Amino acid sequence: MAVVEHALGMSGSGAPDDLYLDLMARCLTRELFLDEEVRNIDLREWPAGEPEGLRDLLRQRGWRVVQPGADASTRAVGNDWPPHAETMVGLARLANVRELTQRALAEGVPGDLVETGVWRGGTAIYLRAVLAAAGDTSRTVVACDSFAGLPEADAERFPMDVPLRLHEHAALAVGLDRVKANFARYGLLDDQVRFVPGWFRDTLPKLATELDAIAVLRLDGDMYESTIDALTHLEPLVAPGGFVIIDDYGGIEACRQAVTDHRAAHGITAELHEIDWTATWWQKPRQP
Repeated sequence: MAVVEHALGMSGSGAPDDLYLDLMARCLTRELFLDEEVRNIDLREWPAGEPEGLRDLLRQRGWRVVQPGADASTRAVGNDWPPHAETMVGLARLANVRELTQRALAEGVPGDLVETGVWRGGTAIYLRAVLAAAGDTSRTVVACDSFAGLPEADAERFPMDVPLRLHEHAALAVGLDRVKANFARYGLLDDQVRFVPGWFRDTLPKLATELDAIAVLRLDGDMYESTIDALTHLEPLVAPGGFVIIDDYGGIEACRQAVTDHRAAHGITAELHEIDWTATWWQKPRQP
């Protein structure tokens, strides 16, 4: 946690912008409220075996058996599925978003901030918060998502996506109205936020013609298809000195393969930097 706290600016500086962004990160991840969370207990792990008839009784009554609390170290690196948080990426990855975005602003890298795959909107909300803290009114946060979950894998074109079966995870389908409400909850739903709803294969080619440049591009699409579509259409728009962040590089082989294929096809040799157990980033070289 010490590395995460340092990256989030929790070193006692007391600067208002730092305090605001620290608080935002801890709210968006619900790190501040872990003791208030409850989680279902798997009855198969009941100490003396599941009491006879308990499962049927719970189903009849619509009850759950829960235990309170969540693990802070797990939440810090985004390795659980929080029941209420606006993001599941954890403090370490939010710290990376903050650091790279602030670097892009400080170094004058032109372009908007784009995230492909926003779930409940938490990381895109944090991008907007970084702009607000910096007083930047010239850039837009572009939030791209189907807002209906992930697509069923195309077995012919992307067979590596088939075993993931991510289209079956209802928890990944978060509607646009809910995401907008989450932005509004933090006072960050304004004309510096743009939503691009639909499958990436359909929306990103058009989006690429509408953006002048990208300062920070963050991919969180899990699948090979979602990742390669975002890289193909948006990575060329990343301005020199800008940043590309891949959320699932270490955790999902299909995503990692898409990144490897794109970088090889386009001769990208910029160093990959590890964020935590799954995420990575690189910086687009500045022109000589």
